[in-house]
Amino acid sequence: MIFGVKKNFIVIILAVLFFSMAFCAKAETLGENKKFFIEPSYDLLGRDNADSVLVKISDKAYFYADQSWWNFTDRTEAIKSINALADEFSYKIYPVLVSFYGSEWNSGIDNDSRITILIHPMSKESGGYFREKDEYSILQNSFSNQREMIYLNSDYLKSDLEKSLLAHDFTHLITFNQKNRIIGVKEDIWLNEGRADYSPTLLGYDSVYEGSNLQRRVRSFTEKPSESFIDWRNTKYSYAAVNLFIQYLVDNYGEDILVYSLKSNKSGIDSINYALKKKGVKEDFSQIFLNWTIAVYLNDCSASDKYCYKNPNLKNLQISSQINFLPLSGESTLSLADNLKNWTANWYKVIGGKETLKIKFQGDRAVFSKVPYIIKNRNGSYKVDFLTVGKDDTAEISVKNFGTDVIAFVIIPAVYKNNILDGLYYSFFWSASIVKDENNSDLINQLLAQIEYLKNEIAKLQGQNNGQNGGQNLSCASLNNNLYTGMKNSEVTCLQEFLKSQGAEVYPEGMVTGTFGQLTKNAVIRFQKKYLGAQYGTGFVGTLTRNKINSMI
Repeated sequence: MIFGVKKNFIVIILAVLFFSMAFCAKAETLGENKKFFIEPSYDLLGRDNADSVLVKISDKAYFYADQSWWNFTDRTEAIKSINALADEFSYKIYPVLVSFYGSEWNSGIDNDSRITILIHPMSKESGGYFREKDEYSILQNSFSNQREMIYLNSDYLKSDLEKSLLAHDFTHLITFNQKNRIIGVKEDIWLNEGRADYSPTLLGYDSVYEGSNLQRRVRSFTEKPSESFIDWRNTKYSYAAVNLFIQYLVDNYGEDILVYSLKSNKSGIDSINYALKKKGVKEDFSQIFLNWTIAVYLNDCSASDKYCYKNPNLKNLQISSQINFLPLSGESTLSLADNLKNWTANWYKVIGGKETLKIKFQGDRAVFSKVPYIIKNRNGSYKVDFLTVGKDDTAEISVKNFGTDVIAFVIIPAVYKNNILDGLYYSFFWSASIVKDENNSDLINQLLAQIEYLKNEIAKLQGQNNGQNGGQNLSCASLNNNLYTGMKNSEVTCLQEFLKSQGAEVYPEGMVTGTFGQLTKNAVIRFQKKYLGAQYGTGFVGTLTRNKINSMI
């Protein structure tokens, strides 16, 4: 009985394998009908399968059309578009992407060098998709179509965007082969999508900006720039954020970053850091992300090459900030508490107010170690710097002449740490205050009055001392050593007594302290100019100066 069970099991396995091999080896002909598994989350009607008809065979691909859609479409126009798409794939998309990234699995699980492209109606925002499960046999995944296959939205068939969508999803086929099959590593979703979404730019499809994939990504990104592309949510905002980051990464560090990361045995951020190190780049992913948060707001190469895009179609990209207005007069304070996920940022602009702006930031130092800020001057120049969060989890800065020389302050809290949990929210607080400056004219007048008072007091003391000492009541009979700034001894005291005896012309301060300071040096210089004929004086009491002083004593 046991032997019989084993025998039957083997027969079943062999039958399944035979069926699979027969399925894969069967030649496909125009007009042939097939039922394919599809993704309900993408399909316009939420179906999990679709009856399809083979409408085009090129040297690189089979083009199938959803039967229900094909029955009600203008076939003449549809075939014209499919023929153009087939040529574009054969003569541009396939050779360029394979040359750049490497090949898809060829001849693949179906033992056929052609890939399969199914065109069917999808939800409006879906351009197409790739099912990894199709790369496995039905023994491994019962919903596999057992072929190298991608799916395109029929709504875009007559649009120039369709070739960008085809390039995107063909890149997924390449990634599966290069990363999953050859290296045995599964790529992080965000980088898999980012690499695929850069392919239209690589192929030159984004060079004509109007109507391009890049244009639609920019529109979505400027609408919601704080979307995390690492914490992938599969929305148009996720695609927009990762596209604009990859564009920045390639602009500044080269397209081969994408190739090196694909061919490494690492995934996601680790693979990007590997590629950066391979190219000899000092910055890591975290620092590049932080610079990117500045670039998408400032986008000005005159501030720094790291704070702008080089792609001409992105030269005008600038996201909007949340504007915070301070009253134009008097002291005032505004404060805001917010939170961010990892690998996201917010942009807050402070305007209004006058005199001194004080910014205080508070957040966990382990999360917000450096906080970028931008100071915009009235002359159009910028200052970009970072607040360093201290051990008390706070950072502060004061900006003088706010509202006059400085017209705006932008603070960019960002979470960019590879050693904290993704998906969680991290809280922070910041405040902006206008502090009225002291009245400078009153302060100056007070200081001048004090100086005048001290002058009068010094003059009185000089008169009293000169009267008492007769100008020559000294504590020594001669100076026997060289004297200079910094010394403190009895000979310095005697020197000061002598200089004081020469009156206000030589030593107006008349201070006798025993310490050779700047006032004493100035007095020696005056003495040297008066009695030694020195043009400038040195303030050093050497042999010549001592001899003159001793002769006068």
